[in-house]
Amino acid sequence: MNIEKIFERFWTPYSNQNPSAKRIYELFTQQGETVVHDHIALRTFDDPRVNIDVISRVFTENGYEAKGTYDFKAKKIFGRHFEHTTNPDAPKVFISELLIDQFSDYLKSTIYEYLDSLGEEVYLDPDLVYQGSIWGKIPFETYNKLREESEYAAWLLVYGYRANHFAINANELKNFKTLQEVNAFVKSNGYMLNTAAGEIYGTPEELLEQSATKAEIKPFTFSDGVHEIPACFYEFTLRYKDENGKYYSGFIAANADKIFESTNYYQKPADMM
Repeated sequence: MNIEKIFERFWTPYSNQNPSAKRIYELFTQQGETVVHDHIALRTFDDPRVNIDVISRVFTENGYEAKGTYDFKAKKIFGRHFEHTTNPDAPKVFISELLIDQFSDYLKSTIYEYLDSLGEEVYLDPDLVYQGSIWGKIPFETYNKLREESEYAAWLLVYGYRANHFAINANELKNFKTLQEVNAFVKSNGYMLNTAAGEIYGTPEELLEQSATKAEIKPFTFSDGVHEIPACFYEFTLRYKDENGKYYSGFIAANADKIFESTNYYQKPADMM
């Protein structure tokens, strides 16, 4: 399959369901920029029916190969990133998985109950990665209880297989030289940034700087009513050259650890109501 078509299948629902991402994209294009995406991120569980090996197939069968691995011990998440073997301009792919068995009996039994509720044919569908929540609507109470242990688990069970975020490659922007300038532009247009550990994660010395919006608060229909919860977010990435003059292509676990928190639950500020 054409690589561009794969990413378009993720981008279309992502940008339609998260109007802020589409609007930020448009704000940059209105400045005369051609927006290039650095990477896309997907989430899953470590169950063999849906683990990283399964979710990555759409990429590995179309020219991508596995690169770095990342451990997020506090969040009990494992991650891996993928790069295209022959096209260095193709967006990178970051896929993470929740380590289910490291959690409480409640979280384990809840997740496995939903995973076991579907037949094998669902998990064998090559289009699984585009299907959103394959498990159907869950009670809001379940979402909230899962969130107490793992915001990641709660988000994933609600939203399922879709782009958790896209990341704009700030190196390709003509009118913005630093991530500070990118952030100032985004904030000046009314968007909130993830400030879990400051606005920018990483340093030039580490060869990677990242920032991200807070996930947009959207009404979501649960099995027991409609509630407003965080959806997806938009990230901004600035890469630096290494000693060999090549742009760093990996990720930094400490950065990604905080980026995960862009989808943490929060109340929408009054001025955004």
